[in-house]
Amino acid sequence: MIDQIENNDLGLTTAAKAFLKESAGWTKFISIVGFVGIGILILFALFAGTLLGGVMEASGMSFGGGAIFTVYLLVIAVLYFFPIYYLFQFSAKMKAALQTQSSELLEQAFSNLKSHYKFMGILLIIVLGLYAIMFIFGGLAAAMM
Repeated sequence: MIDQIENNDLGLTTAAKAFLKESAGWTKFISIVGFVGIGILILFALFAGTLLGGVMEASGMSFGGGAIFTVYLLVIAVLYFFPIYYLFQFSAKMKAALQTQSSELLEQAFSNLKSHYKFMGILLIIVLGLYAIMFIFGGLAAAMM
């Protein structure tokens, strides 16, 4: 099947190029907002962890909760970085591909878009798996009570 596609020389119509150009603009906007969100999340993680640690220490419950919260938010920021990066790369390479009519840049742009969706799909599978595990353990805990 791949050989058929490669030998077919699929072309892009003017409308398809316009749709891709508009998509590249929106994905650039979304990725920039995502990078800003990551920065805010990192700042929040650093200050909220310190604040939470201080509150917990003042109440006599010091067990490193602030540090755990900080690490948790930093892990989320790192996980969020990769799909946003792939989306930004798609945008930049798609714009360049359309300007230069480069098939190589177009291929790289679609590769980044594929990586974005693959990462999000794998992350979704992991989250759904965690939800299923929590649901099962929640049901077992309720049944034991």
